[in-house]
Amino acid sequence: MHTEIFGHLDGHAVEAVTLSNGGLQARLITFGARLTELWVPDHKGDLADVVLGFDDLESYVASDAFFGATCGQYANRIAGARCEIEGQDIHLDANEGTNHLHGGVAGFDRKVWRIAALDDNSVTFSATSEEGEMGFPGRSNLTSRYHLTPEGALEIEMTADTDRTTLVNMVHHSYFNLSGQGTGPVLDHELQIDAGFYTPVDDALLATGEILSVADTPFDFRLGKRIGQDISALCPSSEGGGYDHNWCLETPRDQRHASAILHDQVSGRSLQISTTEPGLQVYTGGYLHERMSGKNGTSLCKFAGIALETQKFPGSPTFAHFPNCLLRPGETYRHKMRFQFAADAPSR
Repeated sequence: MHTEIFGHLDGHAVEAVTLSNGGLQARLITFGARLTELWVPDHKGDLADVVLGFDDLESYVASDAFFGATCGQYANRIAGARCEIEGQDIHLDANEGTNHLHGGVAGFDRKVWRIAALDDNSVTFSATSEEGEMGFPGRSNLTSRYHLTPEGALEIEMTADTDRTTLVNMVHHSYFNLSGQGTGPVLDHELQIDAGFYTPVDDALLATGEILSVADTPFDFRLGKRIGQDISALCPSSEGGGYDHNWCLETPRDQRHASAILHDQVSGRSLQISTTEPGLQVYTGGYLHERMSGKNGTSLCKFAGIALETQKFPGSPTFAHFPNCLLRPGETYRHKMRFQFAADAPSR
């Protein structure tokens, strides 16, 4: 365990925490309760940082890519930045045209969180969302906990409570490149998703309310395939030509069953994802580009990383048949996800 000052923002010190356990090492900062580094061994035992990010606070503040952040209060998109809660019309911050995205222009990713608990292999960040922030009803208490297990997994648990019925859909927004950050696109990574259905979007990337079969579509990852295998068949307006869609997960929603598996043949690294949530948003970074400079001066590119965000379905407040995202007084929102890392056996 190691702590230091990462920078200053609006008179607040932004702290950095380094954790290690199970062969993994993670670095996190209080700005956005975000993961900035995750060092994972490959099939030779060599470590590489497998998440995208920046070296300095100023770059995180200037970026709209949400690298490694805890996003909320409602992550993903809500059409028209409005919804109805218990008969009341709620107007949210419109930060993507006329729509709401990832909590608004000053969402949870923009908060300087507090370190509530810390030991060698875990840290808990806490924050408060006041009544009316970004248009959300209620005063909510928030936590985001990161834990490195002896088995080589990163476990994340996000919680919230409220004093007034509100919407909550918090997500973790790291972009993974299992070859190592800054090594090029992830289109040759293999992805498997245990989901027979997905929720399509329109040209504005807003959920249509449909739930469609993945069979005979580019969205069928049930048997696993290269991320780039069918990406050219997607609508060009679809987030820079890549995936930015939600899959309806079929495995039991707990931390023992893998809902998705990401594998990189070059490094031999693999990542198994399990979660308590019903959906998985896959975003392949179609809007990333070569003019973005990552850590250690590396140049990023289109498809430089893949975000795998476990969540409620996008647009849930708009569609009654989507999973409920209301949080009421006396209830606790609790979202768990587990990233289990492994490496192929060394070739002889």
